[in-house]
Amino acid sequence: MKASYEKLLQNNKSWAAETVKQDPDFFKRLASVQTPDFLWIGCSDSRVPADRVTGTQPGEIFVHRNIANMVIHTDMNLLAVLEYAVDHLKVKHIIVCGHYGCGGVKAAMSRHNFDLINKWIRNIKDVYRMHRDTIDHQTKANDRLDKLIELNVQEQVMNLAKTSIVQRAWKKRKAPEIHGWVYSLEDGLIKELSTMTHEDYLDPLYEFDDL
Repeated sequence: MKASYEKLLQNNKSWAAETVKQDPDFFKRLASVQTPDFLWIGCSDSRVPADRVTGTQPGEIFVHRNIANMVIHTDMNLLAVLEYAVDHLKVKHIIVCGHYGCGGVKAAMSRHNFDLINKWIRNIKDVYRMHRDTIDHQTKANDRLDKLIELNVQEQVMNLAKTSIVQRAWKKRKAPEIHGWVYSLEDGLIKELSTMTHEDYLDPLYEFDDL
């Protein structure tokens, strides 16, 4: 009996063969250039693959994923991906996509000690603190969780706007647009929450004047 990981390798061979059968030049085109219009910042949850939920093909979305789709200004991994996507790939859109039922956001709403993970989800706790009245106004626990998931996405959109990377691109080429989305595991649909462009208001405290 094959180990579970061996099944993945066999699936890969089958997928590659079927892809070439349908489109003989597919991998030649894919290997020659990468020009995605989109950067996707999503949750690491295995149930929310960017390409599957958007119906896109390899090469169309540049992807970064972490627990609860966070944009943290000390996360060099995120910043490296962001700079490459914005400055070198010249993406036109950045999508922050959360999802209902997010375990990371749910953990942040609790007082449980998650050891190392505490350091990550504390950033989500900060979002809760800033919007406590709006969230606690919801009478049901699931509604409170959904509201924090949505507000967390919108805060990450704002965090992107606060970066010098995005502000420099806004100044030079009036792009990218930043979108806040949330995905439903129950019906597979994406809900649009917000869009931010170079024309939208940003508190001057976060603006850089020497870009």
